[in-house]
Amino acid sequence: MATLRARAAAPGDATAIARIYNEGIADRVATFETRPRTADEIAAWFDGAHPIVVVEEDGGEVVAFAATSGYRPRACYAGIAEFSVYVARPARGRGAGRLAMAALIEAAEEAGFHKLLSRVFPENAPSRALLRALGFREVGLYEKHGRLDGVWRDVVIVERLLPANLA
Repeated sequence: MATLRARAAAPGDATAIARIYNEGIADRVATFETRPRTADEIAAWFDGAHPIVVVEEDGGEVVAFAATSGYRPRACYAGIAEFSVYVARPARGRGAGRLAMAALIEAAEEAGFHKLLSRVFPENAPSRALLRALGFREVGLYEKHGRLDGVWRDVVIVERLLPANLA
């Protein structure tokens, strides 16, 4: 089995991140997005303020990523970031998502964030289990939060406080 390692993502990873994200979009189990993304669109995520990490196998192939993004523009929400995590189909179930999220939590804490949050489809049991194992708590359910392929879908809200930055 290949060794996995996490590292900070760089703009040069945009093609690999787009490939993995587009698999997630096609699978319809982790996002409301339906339009595939280009590497150029992913490169725009690298704003210097929101950590992104990748997990690569021996040889450098990127097999997972986790990214933060802005939560809300109001000043009262500074320090809160939304997150997402995606794993390439062949690497699922091998710990790449856990490694990506652990690295993202650390990077977000180092960047000064005090809270990470996201929304997960209720039936996405692997993601929910992973997030619980990493200290996220499920805080509620948004009913009929968005439409995916013409169907209203619920999402479970998850959050994790980053204690080092709560002062």
